[in-house]
Amino acid sequence: MFNPHPVQVIAVTGGKGGVGKTNVSVNLAMSAAASGKDVILFDADLGLANIDVLLGIYPKHTLRDVIDGAMTLEEVMIEGPYGIKIIPASSGIQDMAQLTPAQHAGLIHAFSELSMNVDMLIVDTAAGISEGVTSFCRASQEVVVVVCDEPASLTDAYALIKLLNREYGIHRFRILSNMTKSAQQGRLVYENIVRVTDRFLDVTLDYIGHIPYDDYVIKAVRKQRAVVEAFPRSKAATAYKTLTEKVCKWPVPKMAGGHLEFFVERLIQANIQNKNAEVMP
Repeated sequence: MFNPHPVQVIAVTGGKGGVGKTNVSVNLAMSAAASGKDVILFDADLGLANIDVLLGIYPKHTLRDVIDGAMTLEEVMIEGPYGIKIIPASSGIQDMAQLTPAQHAGLIHAFSELSMNVDMLIVDTAAGISEGVTSFCRASQEVVVVVCDEPASLTDAYALIKLLNREYGIHRFRILSNMTKSAQQGRLVYENIVRVTDRFLDVTLDYIGHIPYDDYVIKAVRKQRAVVEAFPRSKAATAYKTLTEKVCKWPVPKMAGGHLEFFVERLIQANIQNKNAEVMP
């Protein structure tokens, strides 16, 4: 494998749809790339792809072509702003657990054969608590849970954290408050979740900051661009730059298990366990 060093693998999730996790994934990826990181952005919403819509790109090929063995991972990647590499999702794959052993092996091989340098892989998961979402979270080193100040967001975020903790033994989560009116509101959202998790779960929640509500984010979405690129001096863009500085300081495993093929092996293992659980009486 050409990539000589471990890769930072971050799953961005949220439990509920509409909390802005894809916006977070895209802007974090671009901000990290602007700071000099080699970044791959993986659209892991395999049923309803969002990244291509958000950025106004139209992929001719997707992950489906890789799994079918028709193309390599690099061949289906699209280069986005600041040089980020985007792996487009495929609406033809509803459940990774349905892949055959040969397809599993092919996907692992596709990642291990990447001939490019990679510092960070950002995985934009689907909404909800489906097996696909939990599998991607379990395979990643870091799980960023995006939350908003609304009851449904808090409830669904807690449900996701509870599931990943009790069923799969994940004990640390990073909490990001999105679309906040103030720094105080962002902190309060975090404290509301911690109040419940401290009582019922064995987890550590790290607050990594907030992204303020900003009309420029809406304007950027309408332009099908990321706010850090379209409006780099906006409040939201500034917050993303601050967030990126924190993320880039997170420790990365100094072992073979940090490589991209290990991420896919963990992903496949998670889905095999899911599939076995389904057939057990």
